[in-house]
Parts: sequence; structure tokens; C-alpha cells
Amino acid sequence: MKPSLAQRIVAEGLGTAFLLAAVVGSGIMAAKLSGGNGGLALLCNTLPTGAILTVLILMLGPVSGAHFNPVVSIALALRREFASNALLPYIGAQIVGGIMGVWAAHLMFALPLWQVSATVRTGPGQWFAEAVATFGLLLTILGCGARTPAAVPYAVGLYITAAYWFTASTSFANPAVTIARSLSDTFAGIAPGGVIAFIGAQLIGMLAAVALARWLWRDYSSGKSL
Repeated sequence: MKPSLAQRIVAEGLGTAFLLAAVVGSGIMAAKLSGGNGGLALLCNTLPTGAILTVLILMLGPVSGAHFNPVVSIALALRREFASNALLPYIGAQIVGGIMGVWAAHLMFALPLWQVSATVRTGPGQWFAEAVATFGLLLTILGCGARTPAAVPYAVGLYITAAYWFTASTSFANPAVTIARSLSDTFAGIAPGGVIAFIGAQLIGMLAAVALARWLWRDYSSGKSL
């Protein structure tokens, strides 16, 4: 039986919460254990993030599609592969779930629940990096989804693991993640002043990926986009 909208929304919120708990929690742990070595801390933050994404998509994909990301939901709605009446509930669940995940990480490490990040992430290089990171993430999802759907969980986890290192912004690539991370003054944080520009860059990257994917993975036998 097809999951109800309520089940799908809960799955989206839960998945995004676990994603942010992993991102922020592993960042806190990495900062504690790395002895000031920034590269080691980033590696320790990267691996759990890629791993948890794979697990969450495998676990919750059959329920909600495992978007955990507003730009993924918007992209699929633009492609008419996702019901537009579920778009706002999904985005709301992703944002609320992300914030809950950040708070859970704070509680686990006995930190103040409410925080505002002081980590400045801004400038043309960072914005371009976010557009590139999101562009690549959406191409990974749409390309694998078109030809090898079973590979999507692994491809997404591996892509984010790699993009942490080849993008100047460490690949947020997710408006819900960006908003939630602004509420954590830890290794993974972003100052609130940088949030709007990051989200704008992510939307640009998403739109570019949707446009390219419509042409790149085309069903030539029927002449229709997949």
C-alpha cells in the first residue's frame, strides 16, 4: 500500500533530522578529537555524512523518496515527478527536521540547545562552490535515477563525501541543511548572514541541473524526457 502523506512527511523530517545530527555531531566529535588538525577534522566530518546519507536513503526511500533536501523536492516537482501539493509539506518537514537534528546533536554533547553560528562562509568562491555542489548532486540523483535507480543511495553518499573536499564551501547543497547549520556554533556551522546567498546559489545549481538532465537523459526512442 502506498504510504500516506503523513507517513511521507514524518519520514522526510526524521531523515533530515538524522542527517543533521550526523553532520553536526560528527563535526563536534571531530573538533574534540583532531587536536586542532583541520584536515583531519574535515575528514572525520565527511565520512559519517556520506555514510548516513546512504543508510537514510536505503531506509526511508521506499516511504518518502528520501529527498531530505528542498532543492531535490523542487527539482522533482518541476519535472512533474513529484506532486506539487506535497511540496510545501515536504520542505517544511525538511527544515523542521534539520533544526531538530541540530538540537539533538547539541544535547548529545551537552552543549547549549540554542546557538547561532559565528563561522563566516561567504564570497563569490563559496557561492559558486554551492552552485557547483548542488548542480552535481542533482545530476547524480537524476542521472542515476534515469538509468540505475538502485545505485542512487550509494551514488549520493559517495558524491557528498567527495564534494566535501572539492568544493570551497564543503558542499552544503541543501537549503534545509544550510538553515539548520546556522543554528550551531560548532565546526559545521555557518553564520546566518551567509544563509540567503548560499540558498540562492543552491537554487541556481538546481535549475541548471534540471535543464541539463532534461536533455542529457532523454528517451530517444519516444522523444520524451525521462
